[in-house]
Amino acid sequence: MRPALRTAGKLALLGVGAIAVSALIVQVWYFSQVLWWSSHNPQSTAFMRHRLERLRAKRPQARLEQYWVPYARISDSLKRAVIAAEDAKFLEHEGFDWEAIEKAMAKNERRGRVVAGASTISQQLAKNLFLSSSRSWLRKGEEAAITWMIEMTMSKRRILELYLNFAEWGETAFGAEAAARQHFGSTASALDDEQALWLAAILPSPRRWRGGTTTPYLQSRIDAIRIGFPHARIP
Repeated sequence: MRPALRTAGKLALLGVGAIAVSALIVQVWYFSQVLWWSSHNPQSTAFMRHRLERLRAKRPQARLEQYWVPYARISDSLKRAVIAAEDAKFLEHEGFDWEAIEKAMAKNERRGRVVAGASTISQQLAKNLFLSSSRSWLRKGEEAAITWMIEMTMSKRRILELYLNFAEWGETAFGAEAAARQHFGSTASALDDEQALWLAAILPSPRRWRGGTTTPYLQSRIDAIRIGFPHARIP
């Protein structure tokens, strides 16, 4: 083999090795953060920081509202509504609802575009804590890896507690407490069934809605969630 080719081969191997080491370091960092957050509360999330950056590009003084509340001080109605809306098999799966994924893929294939998703609460938490809102196969791979870490190290109760405290629920509202204050002048612990159903229904596009207002489309979502609401099991 020519010296130039040998040198190029060595450089290529070194490059692949450096990429592999870098990827491993990133995964170790993710795992260390997941372990820490299994018993400590985050101050913010990657998604919140990304959202604030975009808001401040237009309004430099913009601020987000997020108030940590422990699991016991979040309305059971909201817990049930969110599980019914976002992840009916939350207590059964280990991070991924494969049946829902298959159905979503089939529906998207029929429509010829992405019209349905199947992200579990654990997957959404992984995205909110660590990742941006961009879409790529690399990001989906990272999301899957972090979801596995979360499921392996956290209880379902802790996963739901973190999710409910950092889900986006409005232009500047993150978490159940901020959502209750902004939309209903209430608290996370005092949300009733109807308020909880409304909050669960707006999760796919929370910045479009305020204060319990509804439309025929949103009402149809509320009615669909209401069907599963009484049967939703919470940790």
